[in-house]
Amino acid sequence: MKILVHKRALVPVKVISSNGEEIHLKSESCTAALWELAGRFPNEPIGWCDEAYLEHLDLEEWKKIFHHDLIMASYAVKSTFLPESIGYVEQLPFANLNQGVLYGTWRMSRDVGGIHAEVLLQFKHLMGGIANFEYLINSVAKLGQQNSLFCYSAPALVKEPPNKPIVHTASRQQLFAFVYQHYNSVWLMILIWCLYKYEKKFPVKPLLKGFKSDKYFQKKVDLSGIDVSSSRFSAVSDAIDVIIPTMGRREHLYNVLKDFSEQTLLPRKLIIVEQNPDGNSVSDLDYLKKEEWPFKIIHHFIHRTGACNARNLALNETTADWIFFSDDDQRFEKDLVESIFKEIKKLGVDGLTTSYLQIGEKMNFTVPKQWGTFGAGNSVVLGEFARRVKFSPAFEHGYGEDMDYGMQLRNLGCDIIYHPGLVIHHLKAETGGFREKTNMDWEIEHIKPKPSPTLMAYALKYYSKEQLMGFRTSLLLKYYNKQSVKNPFKYIREMRESWKKSEIWAKKLLLLERTRKERTI
Repeated sequence: MKILVHKRALVPVKVISSNGEEIHLKSESCTAALWELAGRFPNEPIGWCDEAYLEHLDLEEWKKIFHHDLIMASYAVKSTFLPESIGYVEQLPFANLNQGVLYGTWRMSRDVGGIHAEVLLQFKHLMGGIANFEYLINSVAKLGQQNSLFCYSAPALVKEPPNKPIVHTASRQQLFAFVYQHYNSVWLMILIWCLYKYEKKFPVKPLLKGFKSDKYFQKKVDLSGIDVSSSRFSAVSDAIDVIIPTMGRREHLYNVLKDFSEQTLLPRKLIIVEQNPDGNSVSDLDYLKKEEWPFKIIHHFIHRTGACNARNLALNETTADWIFFSDDDQRFEKDLVESIFKEIKKLGVDGLTTSYLQIGEKMNFTVPKQWGTFGAGNSVVLGEFARRVKFSPAFEHGYGEDMDYGMQLRNLGCDIIYHPGLVIHHLKAETGGFREKTNMDWEIEHIKPKPSPTLMAYALKYYSKEQLMGFRTSLLLKYYNKQSVKNPFKYIREMRESWKKSEIWAKKLLLLERTRKERTI
């Protein structure tokens, strides 16, 4: 490993080599020095560190963080590049990071970080002309994250990180340029509007200077030639429990059980939570006892409906090292579980979400990547993380419980990787399932909440204030053509009322969540 020591990302100071080799640089700028090191040492990780934090480096931990070559990581000891106003244009979890844990994010800091030289060089044809060091590392991470580069904020890069306020170093012009290059152009307009609306700023000159000719948005960088073999797990336990909530899908569930029973690597136990709101009903799943199964089955038959309650009940029964979150209307090949464990070991990850296409649905993402959501019917998670969180009652009978569960995992330090090569076919059965149609209290309101209160609850829990306002603005624009009011002033007034109504209901849901949580403590 080679570590470029610099002074505020302006000038290189020296290079530290893990083998003690003395290295002299020809480059006079940090960006040029980074490219120079990558070119001279293409088979090694290349790190960077501000000279102020050199004594804080924990190089033993670096080996654990960079456990395969497709990892880029940094940590903002004191400074980060883009301001929080980036939240106006991105509502994914990556833009609002938790600095206390290993957290998936493309937001890189000049303070301390690293990337493998071979990976960095794959971006040179696109980004070799970028002069600013911080702009470069953030651009590599932003584009790379969509192309199989796993990017993190990693506090373990330094020993006992100083608790100092974070300084944002990007100029307004650099912010505009970054958004122009890395996002759909409409988001630049949203950013300008939000800055004017919520910060009373309208920086025309930086805006005009911020336009650049090169667009990185949706560009492809082929990293398939990089060999990936994680050193994180010397061995991976293949003990796995499966949880399946179900309601009224007797035949579909039977097929799912048959698929599990034919796996080349069998699960230890299946926990099935069958729901039927009729208090006088009996179980419809007689084949659970009539037939022989090659794994233990725990069957709960309950009269309370709701996916969140059912999954939590099943989670309480798990004991294995890994947990498979399954649906009751899917099909998959015989080697699925075995293939999942091969990829877990190869990538060294704690959470993996499979492809989950319906019939006729097109695959949008073709390479493994960090995932901004979570699939509660097609994911495998390390049990020590999965059992520490619960599905929130705030989302019961609505939507968003899987996103919320995924965010709880991330805030524990569990990254979630989407893998298109692991395929589960989602049948999306028309009848049954685990969601009973429930008339929510807000549906009878004269002013209908917009967005749905469950989605608003998610936003209030996890969005920064900038993300929340960006979400509000984009919703206003997206929904206009989907409704009948064409007078823009009337439309804005009605949407403002619907937003407030949604906030009221969302806060009630979050109060319910807190109350339930306090009861369990």
